[in-house]
Amino acid sequence: MKIEKEAEIILEKFSLVLENIPELEETHYIVDNVNLAREDVARDKNPEKIIRNAHVDEEGNLIAEKGKWVR
Repeated sequence: MKIEKEAEIILEKFSLVLENIPELEETHYIVDNVNLAREDVARDKNPEKIIRNAHVDEEGNLIAEKGKWVR
């Protein structure tokens, strides 16, 4: 097929280009910020804001969707 022939030509050209790439030593970077973690800080919660953004019924009960993974 035409696509297979074109793919073979591309691969041959690519392999020729790879032969011209010089061998170099690996480069390693030393970074001081490895495994940084922030402190756990409890944030103040505003229940009025949470309820204002939630779905509630006429009686003020919070409506939550049952998880689809729950039977």
